[in-house]
Amino acid sequence: MTHTSRTAESQYRPFSSGLTSNDSHLRQTEIAELCFGSESVNGPVKVKLHDSATLPCSERCSGLARWTVFHKRSDPLAECDQTSCRSVKEGYQMIHDQYLKGNLSLIITDADFSKRGWYTCDCASKDICDVHLQIEPLNTTVEMMAGESLILRVDVSDAVDVIYNSAGTPGPSSGPICTVDGPSLQCKPEYTQRSSLTSGVELRRMAPSDSGVYTVMNSRNKEVIHTYTVTVQDVQQSSIWKDGYQKGNSDGYQKGSEDGYRNGLGIGAGVFGVIALALGVILGMFAGPRVRHLMGLCVQTFRGEDPSDRKRGNPSGGLQAEDIESGVALARALQPEL
Repeated sequence: MTHTSRTAESQYRPFSSGLTSNDSHLRQTEIAELCFGSESVNGPVKVKLHDSATLPCSERCSGLARWTVFHKRSDPLAECDQTSCRSVKEGYQMIHDQYLKGNLSLIITDADFSKRGWYTCDCASKDICDVHLQIEPLNTTVEMMAGESLILRVDVSDAVDVIYNSAGTPGPSSGPICTVDGPSLQCKPEYTQRSSLTSGVELRRMAPSDSGVYTVMNSRNKEVIHTYTVTVQDVQQSSIWKDGYQKGNSDGYQKGSEDGYRNGLGIGAGVFGVIALALGVILGMFAGPRVRHLMGLCVQTFRGEDPSDRKRGNPSGGLQAEDIESGVALARALQPEL
């Protein structure tokens, strides 16, 4: 395979625009077979970002087998011979046991956008396999408020187009809106004043009418890199929803607080009543006889009886001196005017 043959393939690529993905794949395979002659041209290998990728190649090779990227043919990635295999570049490997069986596949441990493209395996300097590695498009859903900025990441160093589709299907407002080529950003007039190139293509002051699907696509081979499904919510509608949400929370909190307060009072009163009843029973059991005895002394005092005389007349009456003194003190406390 020569550089001329690969260039010939790129000249045919524009004819595949407008075809379905299956038709495009068939056209590229037919062209590759025409350009590469007897080389084994496998279908594209498509993996998710940062997944492992295996580029297949099944050929017997008794000499040195090595893998390279097409535009860096003098810079091998991994290679095998009859004795061993070597990973020349980190992240690329071949398996020696498989090499001896005629499986010359290349394993890429972390496939990212920088590793997209054509890879070639040669045996004893003869090209035997060509494989195209693709990364599955990224899909991101964005919900935002009117007036905010939308940033569309540019994940590749190649030139890309940003295509807007207002309803997910072709329409009057659909089509390319910006092109990024290195540090250069070119946008349609209606986007020029509110677009800039920061960490991606930034579109400022988004409005509900800007809702739709934004596709970041490779300008050269029309490969989809990233798709954004964007919904821009009107500020007024969002404020109504927010106010309703806050009011619902506030009403619920207030009602919960009132119910909790009432329930708390009821429970507290019940507990207090039980404690008071228990204290009353205890006091009645231990203090009742003493209180009745003192009250008897008070009654005697009010009647004018002399407790000491009663004690002399009836030595077994059971009144003690300290009882008499306590009764007199209690009577005076209850009748301060006496």
